Amino acid sequence: MSAVANAAAAKRSGPDAVTIGGWALLAVVGVVLLIAPAIFDSYWVSQILTQALWLGIAAVSLTFLNRYGGMVSLAQVAIYGVAGFAMANVVHTLNSEGGLNLGWTPWLGVAFGIGVAVLVGLLFGAIASRSYGIYFLMITLALSLFVFYFFGQVTQLSGFGGVRSVSRPGLVGDTITHPTPLYYVCLGCSVAVYALLRYVVRTPFGVALQGVRDDPERMRSLGYNVPLHRTLAFTLGAFVAAIAGILSVWFDTQISPGSIDITQTIAVLIIAVIGGLSRLEGAWLGAIAYAVINYYARQHTPTLGLWLNPGRFATIIGIVFLLIVLLSPDGLIGIGGKIRRAIGRRYGGGGARPAESEEAGAGEQAEVPAAAGTPASGTRGGLNQRRA
Repeated sequence: MSAVANAAAAKRSGPDAVTIGGWALLAVVGVVLLIAPAIFDSYWVSQILTQALWLGIAAVSLTFLNRYGGMVSLAQVAIYGVAGFAMANVVHTLNSEGGLNLGWTPWLGVAFGIGVAVLVGLLFGAIASRSYGIYFLMITLALSLFVFYFFGQVTQLSGFGGVRSVSRPGLVGDTITHPTPLYYVCLGCSVAVYALLRYVVRTPFGVALQGVRDDPERMRSLGYNVPLHRTLAFTLGAFVAAIAGILSVWFDTQISPGSIDITQTIAVLIIAVIGGLSRLEGAWLGAIAYAVINYYARQHTPTLGLWLNPGRFATIIGIVFLLIVLLSPDGLIGIGGKIRRAIGRRYGGGGARPAESEEAGAGEQAEVPAAAGTPASGTRGGLNQRRA
């Protein structure tokens, strides 16, 4: 009772210094992102920030499924590849460089690509939703490899070297000579995706999904359709991944089977783990870390024989991945949480309050609603009272 009373008293006292500092840091980051093209050179904007934003969208689709649905999916890259190939085939491509080149307008191609990817995600979710743990992981990996080999062998859709010179909307323009418009498009999409997912996890569906994650048998006994909830969550993740797929094609101006292979699948998983799987924000944090390490590793890594040189980015990111997993299993988000708690203890702020859960985030924990006609109480005491 004392802990609850202390937490209630701290809540009534208003925001503490650590909370205010967190909001101030968030405001600074937002301002920097808004004016990034004015303070960074074009290479940083296009090759690091823009890439980190769309990779973050791909990674957050995985983080969402893991954090709120208990599903570690390796099919997210395959799904965004479906969206990219679907769009690239129906829009006009310069000089007909691969694909069907149907000549649709770019925005119509975007809608078609996202729609096809969502339908594929719905199908994949229906296939994998009844599996759990390592079995779910292996099924999604098999589906990812199926998509990769499908586009690798059906050259009518993928060309012999991919679909190149894909046309883009006028809003995006030429991403090579003028990268700023695509940067703001990726930034806007990132904000919209984050807001959408934060909203969904607070809806009755989102709360029920967390119940399915924690205790599927109990949720089934309460009348919830567990496979349906998992399938719909997977479909929402597919929608988010499809947005990343569209942005990736605009970023690269092309798409090929090699861009959705197992290497890219593992890269998105590494990004999500480095950032932290317990918070949605970790996806973008891991993506910016991945992009920065990629840039500096290829530019400044010393040559030490055959085992370390500028071409050994996979080795370097693998070492970073191992260090993160060993030192902070919750990724960079976990490191930030430890710093926040240390500051809270040092200055007596809210960072040391046990009532705050870094893993859950503000407002993410809620009681799972009971099914229609079922008493809301889920405690053992409530069940005993009903029996009496």
